[in-house]
Amino acid sequence: MTKNLKISLGLVAIVLAVVAALLAANRAPDASPAEDGADASGSAPSSALVREDSHRLSTAKDGKVTVVEFLDLECESCRAAFPHVERLRKEFEGRVTFVIRYFPIPSHRNAERAATAVEAAAAQGKLEEMYTKMYETQESWGDQQVSHEETFRGFAQELGLDMPKFEKAWKDPATAERVQKDRTDGISLGVQGTPTFFINGKRPQITDYDSFKAAIEAELNK
Repeated sequence: MTKNLKISLGLVAIVLAVVAALLAANRAPDASPAEDGADASGSAPSSALVREDSHRLSTAKDGKVTVVEFLDLECESCRAAFPHVERLRKEFEGRVTFVIRYFPIPSHRNAERAATAVEAAAAQGKLEEMYTKMYETQESWGDQQVSHEETFRGFAQELGLDMPKFEKAWKDPATAERVQKDRTDGISLGVQGTPTFFINGKRPQITDYDSFKAAIEAELNK
């Protein structure tokens, strides 16, 4: 091996080592149960998972199993998960409680607007209708750097909401605070992206519909 080749190989090794170090420094460390908001048993504290005013899409009388989703209405992955959640709600109707919590991602221009629009619709008993409308139409307004206030206002009209009441609730600072409270809870629980699901306070490894269903059944069978 020539002297020049040895020097070249040495420089390559140094560069690779530096790149590896930079990648390691920028990668978030794996959170332990205590770090991600879980208690010593590995379960997230129920006080932060479900508040008295949290929105329940379905309610089980026995309260044995609760699924909590932290979601962003502009998130494509959340939209992809939506039909699976709806299917599971039907399959486990009366046996599992499904709760949604808002977690708008700051980089999504219309995520918080969408969440406050859903919250304003909830004040007139139309949360589920507006929440569903957001996902069904997301491709037309999501991932854009322009305001879609008029789009969401149009949804409210389509749903037959009392528009003066909707506008007042939508622009009320208390509505934005309600959305932010959900997000703050999510952060305290270690939520970093959406959708994030908790089943009885634990974050299962969900890769598809079948694994999601299996995780719920495991809790029901305990």
